[in-house]
Amino acid sequence: MQKIIIQGGVPLHGDVVVSGAKNAVLPILCAALLADGPVEISNVPNLHDVATTARLLRELGADIRHDVEASRFLIDAREARGHVAPYELVRTMRASVLVLGPLLARHGAAEVSLPGGCAIGSRPVDLHIQAMQALGAEVEVEHGYIKARAQRLRGGHIEFPMPSVGATENALMAASLAAGTTIIDNAAREPEIVDLVDCLLAMGADIEGAGQSRIVVRGVERLHGGHHAVVPDRIETGTFLVAAAMTGGRVTAKAARADTQQAVLDKLEEAGAQLEIDGDAITLDMQGRRPRAVDIVTEPYPGFPTDMQAQFMALNCVAEGSAVIDEHIFENRFMHVSELMRLGADIHVEGNRARVHGVERLTGAPVMATDLRASASLILAGLVAEGETEINRIYHLDRGYEQIERKLSALGARIQRVD
Repeated sequence: MQKIIIQGGVPLHGDVVVSGAKNAVLPILCAALLADGPVEISNVPNLHDVATTARLLRELGADIRHDVEASRFLIDAREARGHVAPYELVRTMRASVLVLGPLLARHGAAEVSLPGGCAIGSRPVDLHIQAMQALGAEVEVEHGYIKARAQRLRGGHIEFPMPSVGATENALMAASLAAGTTIIDNAAREPEIVDLVDCLLAMGADIEGAGQSRIVVRGVERLHGGHHAVVPDRIETGTFLVAAAMTGGRVTAKAARADTQQAVLDKLEEAGAQLEIDGDAITLDMQGRRPRAVDIVTEPYPGFPTDMQAQFMALNCVAEGSAVIDEHIFENRFMHVSELMRLGADIHVEGNRARVHGVERLTGAPVMATDLRASASLILAGLVAEGETEINRIYHLDRGYEQIERKLSALGARIQRVD
């Protein structure tokens, strides 16, 4: 089992290139199932979840060529006839449910295993099922599988009781080949939704309103092949900027998109950071200062993202003052608290609220990662902790960060991955 070892106390300086967004590329890979020609996807991060999605698409019959050096996928699903997504693959990654809409739209049938448990919350698939039913599919759940049938999907009205990124993505993909017009109300507005729509448009879809709460999809007879470059990862960008802020350094995130993460940038400025935006480059300069504590409330986009909550908790642990963090998206996303406290953090949790009192120093210790973003928070804390921090169960990291230890090492961090 691999682990990461960090010798803390080094301010970060330099440039880091941001990878393509994990949360954008997974639905885009699934969308390639809709096309009757090859789909080229560039700026693809080399992540465990990407590899799992590729295995699933191959299981369904798609031909996939992956150029790791060029960060590019070429997917040809013309001969893909499979419509069953088996438990053996789906259980390792909840995003696998995103093949439901494409399979149903392309083949008129889909059998997708219910995902396994999730460490940070239940994340039910009810909204995915309701969206398919609104498009005319017959759906039943039995023996651990979602089984859906439809001779051809038809346009309909989908109104989500709450914004759901995954359900919105499934609805968009299914509706693209449905007969007639589909209206999606209370749709998720995340940049990853916009990126999926951009990819579908490149394949010939007819969609309006991406990034708004109402999206209109006019179904087409076919989607063709095309090319799409994945949007930069706003969560990876935010993670490196927080690392610079916590260590008192100066870091430029290149190939970034400032317009997708205004809530995070606002909180970094509130913490005392100086920010400069120049095209696709975001520079954070802390000038050696200690950050100020900032209150956080996680909300659907354009609010503060839940995927940055753990990183800002790490920042607050060493900031001047105290702050309150309210987690409104997932009911069990404070599992990193006990591990941060092993490093000397002062945190008190009451339900979905955490009160963080900044301390002048953390001290290194062995800790254990519990999920993807919790892993990132422990790395950030280790960067400023005195002595050695040992982070175990880092396989979570490889689901969403591409070679994070190499990128941090290039910024001056004393960090290494060991067996």
